[in-house]
Amino acid sequence: MLIDDEPKIRRFLRAGFELNGYLVLEAENAAEALKVSTFRPPDIIILDLNLPDLHGIDLLERIRSWSNVPVIILSVVAGEDEKVRLLQAGADDYVVKPFGMAELLARSEAALRRYFKTATENPVVVAGPLSVDLATRTVALNQNTVRLTRKEYRLLHILAMHVGLVVTHDQLLKEIWTGNQRDNIQYLRILVRKLRQKIEADPNHPRLLITESGVGYRLQSRIEATPA
Repeated sequence: MLIDDEPKIRRFLRAGFELNGYLVLEAENAAEALKVSTFRPPDIIILDLNLPDLHGIDLLERIRSWSNVPVIILSVVAGEDEKVRLLQAGADDYVVKPFGMAELLARSEAALRRYFKTATENPVVVAGPLSVDLATRTVALNQNTVRLTRKEYRLLHILAMHVGLVVTHDQLLKEIWTGNQRDNIQYLRILVRKLRQKIEADPNHPRLLITESGVGYRLQSRIEATPA
C-alpha cells in the first residue's frame, strides 16, 4: 500500500512496484489508508509523513496498534533524531527523498523477508513440488521458475499463507479484487483455472490447488503418492 498525498509520487511508486510483480493499493490520506487496509490488509506499507489529515507518525502508531505489517517511511527530513523517533514508533525502515526506485524496492524486499521469516519461521512455503518464497515473491515448480501474473501470484500467495487450510471464496474475492468484481465468483474460477495451468501436472485433475465445493480453495501442504 502506498500512502502519499501527491498523485505524481504515487504514480511513480505504483509503476516501479507493479513492474516488479506487486499488486498496489493507494491512499492519499490517513483516513483512506485506514479504511482500505481494514478491508484489504497489505503485506507492506510505504508511508509518506506529510499527510493532509494526520501526521505520518500518528498514523504509524495507529497501524501498530493492530498490525505488524512492515512500514517504510518516506520523508524529506534526514535528521537522526527524526529517524530514531520513527523507528521507535514502529517503522521498519526510513528512506529520504529524493530516492531511487531500486533502493526502495531492495529495502521493501528486505523488510518483507524479515517479516515473513518472523511470521512463518520460514519465508518459503513448500507444497509438494511447488515452492513459494513469500519474501522474494518467486515461485518454482520442480525447481523451475514459474512466471505468474500479479493476480495469479496474489491468489497463490494467499493460499500459501494458509497452506493446508481452506480459504473461502469471499475472502479470496475481497483480497484480490475491488469494486463490483469482488462479488463475482466467476472471476475467481477463471483465475484458479489459469493458475492451475501453470502449477499442476494435469490441470483437469489438480493435486495442488484443491477445490472445496461450495466453500473455497486449499493449497495442499503435501501430495500423496499416486497408487500403483
